[in-house]
Amino acid sequence: MARRRTISDVRAPRTGIMEAPLDSLFVCEACGTQYPPSPVPPRSCAICTDSRQYVPKSGQSWTTLEKLRVAHRNVFHQHEPHLIGLGTTPDFAIGQRALLLQTENGNFLWDCISLLHDATIEIVRGLGGLRGIAISHPHYYTTMLEWSRAFGDAPIYLHAADREWVMRSGGAIQFWDGWQNEISPGVKLVHCGGHFAGGTVLHWAAGADGRGALLTGDVLQVTPDGFVSFMYSYPNLLPLAAPAVQKIADAVGPLAYERIYGAFWERHIETNARAIVAESVVRYLKAIAAPM
Repeated sequence: MARRRTISDVRAPRTGIMEAPLDSLFVCEACGTQYPPSPVPPRSCAICTDSRQYVPKSGQSWTTLEKLRVAHRNVFHQHEPHLIGLGTTPDFAIGQRALLLQTENGNFLWDCISLLHDATIEIVRGLGGLRGIAISHPHYYTTMLEWSRAFGDAPIYLHAADREWVMRSGGAIQFWDGWQNEISPGVKLVHCGGHFAGGTVLHWAAGADGRGALLTGDVLQVTPDGFVSFMYSYPNLLPLAAPAVQKIADAVGPLAYERIYGAFWERHIETNARAIVAESVVRYLKAIAAPM
């Protein structure tokens, strides 16, 4: 009988820790979160039963990383020098794409996607590998430990306020607290809250030709009309309260940035992003304060 293969068998250096077989690590098909080893799928996904996500009408369903590789692949797109988007096609789970940020001090993955396969690993290694992984909020934790192991146990930076939403823990996870965390010169994590208590954006000082860029996930959601908006639950259309929106505005207010990269392909604000965010905050607060 063939031995079941794990990611560490072919992708990551040995750490002396026995890795779980991939077919025992179930992944939620609705949100993409990977759970700890189990002989059977979990009864429910804690991320999806929370009101910020949802369980599909067809019910909770599960896959594994091995199965996901059969019908899906990852695609890459360069957004600007030193910033590459990578996402899965056909869409899986929430459908976000991650961002690979290349710096003089190493590469960082912003947010995460569930699918990780040999081609993706070879491409990212060819671009310099990963020095670290930073994730905006729990909906995008996905298979973060597999990504970390594939690149030498790269540290995963998560805000401590979202500790309870980590479904599969591991030594690579580094919880940070407070309002800012500079993980590399010119690369700063900024705590905003909002969508989740630990909601975080990434400020890249060298982005947009040195004018600065924000990588926001959906803490600041880029809208089709080129503004940003704020929600407690996007799929269930639950708005975010005014104090939480003001907290986000205060967190990003001191930052210098010209551009915003949201959570999805083409959800970007190319120019004048700082002014647009300020106008978006006014627009949102006016809308939720308006009388019926």
